[in-house]
Amino acid sequence: MIPGKDATVERNDSQKEKYGSFSMFDIEHFLRRVLKNWYWFVFMLLIGYAISWVYSKYYAQNVYASNLSLSISSNTASYFTPNQSINFIWGQGGNQDGVYLKKMLLSRSHNEFLVKELDLFVNYSTKGAIKETYLDKDDSPVFLQIDKKHLQQINYAITLIPKNGNTYEVILPDEGQSTNLYSYESEGFQTINGYNRPANKIIKVGEWYESPNLKFRLVPNPVKTKIKLDNIIISLNSVNQSVTDIVSTIGVEFDKEINSIMIITKKGYNLNSTVNFLNRSVSQLQKKRLADKITVDKNTDIYLQGNLNTIRKKLDSSANILNDMKTNEKLYDIKDRDEKSLTRIKDLEAKKADLESKVSSLNQIKQTLESQNFDKMISTNAAGFQDGLFTASISELKALYLKRREMALIYKPNSEPMKEIDRLINEAKMNSNGSLRNYYQGYYNEINKINRQVADANADLESYPEKERRYLDAERGYNMIEATYNSLLGRQNETKMRMAANQSDITVIDPAKNVGQPAIGPNVKAAKAGIIGGLFILPLLFILIGEVLDSKIRNIKELLSATKIPLLGVIGNNNHDNMLTVLDQPKSSVSEAFRGIRANIRFLSGENGNSKVILVTSSIGGEGKTYVSINLASVLGLSDKKTILLGMDLRKPKIFGDFKIDNKYGISNYLTGEVDMDQIINKTKIPNLDVATSGPIPPNPSELLMSDRNIKFIEDLKERYDFIIIDSPPVGLVADSYELMKHSDANIYVVRHEYTEKYMLKMITEKYHNGEIEHLGLVYNDYNTKQGYGYGYGYGYGYGYGYGYFDEDKNYTEPLLIRIRNKVQSIFNKK
Repeated sequence: MIPGKDATVERNDSQKEKYGSFSMFDIEHFLRRVLKNWYWFVFMLLIGYAISWVYSKYYAQNVYASNLSLSISSNTASYFTPNQSINFIWGQGGNQDGVYLKKMLLSRSHNEFLVKELDLFVNYSTKGAIKETYLDKDDSPVFLQIDKKHLQQINYAITLIPKNGNTYEVILPDEGQSTNLYSYESEGFQTINGYNRPANKIIKVGEWYESPNLKFRLVPNPVKTKIKLDNIIISLNSVNQSVTDIVSTIGVEFDKEINSIMIITKKGYNLNSTVNFLNRSVSQLQKKRLADKITVDKNTDIYLQGNLNTIRKKLDSSANILNDMKTNEKLYDIKDRDEKSLTRIKDLEAKKADLESKVSSLNQIKQTLESQNFDKMISTNAAGFQDGLFTASISELKALYLKRREMALIYKPNSEPMKEIDRLINEAKMNSNGSLRNYYQGYYNEINKINRQVADANADLESYPEKERRYLDAERGYNMIEATYNSLLGRQNETKMRMAANQSDITVIDPAKNVGQPAIGPNVKAAKAGIIGGLFILPLLFILIGEVLDSKIRNIKELLSATKIPLLGVIGNNNHDNMLTVLDQPKSSVSEAFRGIRANIRFLSGENGNSKVILVTSSIGGEGKTYVSINLASVLGLSDKKTILLGMDLRKPKIFGDFKIDNKYGISNYLTGEVDMDQIINKTKIPNLDVATSGPIPPNPSELLMSDRNIKFIEDLKERYDFIIIDSPPVGLVADSYELMKHSDANIYVVRHEYTEKYMLKMITEKYHNGEIEHLGLVYNDYNTKQGYGYGYGYGYGYGYGYGYFDEDKNYTEPLLIRIRNKVQSIFNKK
């Protein structure tokens, strides 16, 4: 039985819908294409390894990190250095000081101070043959010192080449000079007129180099460097960019066991740079916090002393009034005193006095904020609270006001930079005023509560005579003033103790140090794996995309599964110069395949009398229907069957060329009545094979092929020949072949490997399963025989290759994968 032809086929509607539908992705064909293109994967692996090696050796910039650990003591009470016991557990109410210190370390004001103080806007590097390496400032034998009054071009490479002695050649880029220059005084950009590229120049250390876009001099490094540099590349950054870059590389964490210990991390391309920055940053922070402590504590001491002097006068006056009442009115010994109520009132009024003193300190802090006189700021301890967030907001506000005064000298009041700085100031003021309102509200609520409690206690004293009640009021007033005095005196003593200690509350436990720490990044191994893996996957991706987008027929098994049309045979690739393969190469595998097709045709239908009409068609031109027609006719002719080959593709005649027949007269002439039948029938070198060519191309080929004369022509030929092979037009372009199929006994549909589009088979498949076409079989043409015909379908059409059976076997070489497979099989098959 022919492959794919079932004895019974139930053609229900659900099955018919599936006929002619191919899967979008053929996994088997995909895997074979992958194996076929193995050399691309090897090539991309080698390329990937080479690229990853060059990347890791010459382009990967190592990232280093250094750490510094410090602790903060709890014996400070400065306004800018809150004294509350440090609780670094984030998210809990006692973490205000930890938040403040972290904000300080990451603040713009602190890092901007470092950038300006240490010239961190100057970047140093050196370049070898390929790779550029970042340097720490101390690695350079000279430092670049700019003239801040002169406009400078940033992000502009300045190359220094050491010469004899203390001289260096200054080399600037061939292009890239800009007219938009940066001012380090105003920290803004200004535009100048165009200018020519500054010339290279040799300068001595200490000598100024000046051009329209630069002005600097070289200063010797006081410390002798350990490495010798062939070149030094220096570039300038804006202050803002430098601060942003630095802040983005700083991390702050806290020790898991002792949460009062802070661990600061700095990342960078140079280990020494990260070490030096951390040590300098913390050193400057210590100095700043100590200076702030001294200033604020002095202000607080002066403020408290002034209040103490005022309260002391009130206390003396109150004491005189009380003594006068005791002496003149003899009220020092009141009978039946309610000591319990009087003691309660005394305690409540002492608390009230303390709260009112704190409110007075809040008023002083508020007035200082409104007047912007931060140099007179007192400690928040005087107001009875320590709030790291509030302190940080005031510190930020102080820096913003200072920045605004600097900008006011450069920008107009309504300019965008001034509007932005005003917005930041208003935001900081809202934060600080919001905190003050919360403390005001808390204190006033406590005072009102105390007033209500005092009023309740006073009700118990209403029974006293008026004179005695006046004495008790005077005594209460004295006690309240005395409590205020003692509260202020206690805060002053705390302030004096802090001033006497006069030490920074920051203690460095482990300074940052270069101990040869390995780089933390980039992950070179992961990068290598990514590069190699990415390039390795690239051909796989191309093959996958090609497979998904591919609409060609490449798989026999899939073809039969989708169409459910019988397969008559598989024709290998034709390497012959013409189409007469069976005649010129009778011992070839292709000729044998045509003999197999001849044998399988009998399964399509039985012989009708002494003749059989076989129609050969395809979807479009170029699929090999003419080639199949010629060789099938040749096989039948050689088997002693009287055969005629009809060239009925009137639009594109082909047959005459291979048989070397004159196409002056042919079927088109006969159908128009110009010539007789015998005039168009040509003999060939095969005695039993005749050929009727198409003839000249007519203006109405469809009408001629569907005419009664053509049908009569075929019927007449049946009387003369055993087989009539019709080379018909392709059904994907014209409908002529469908009409001819009504008069044929067997129909062959040619599908060409890796040429025929899948969608082209939809129509012929539907017509076959709808019963519109009968006796239909497929011929799979131009298959790559090196893969073996059995690929995708297990019928062994490729037998013979490599076994000396066909003519091609003498030049046949088995593929590498096949040889490996056979070798493995031979090993396991040994007994």
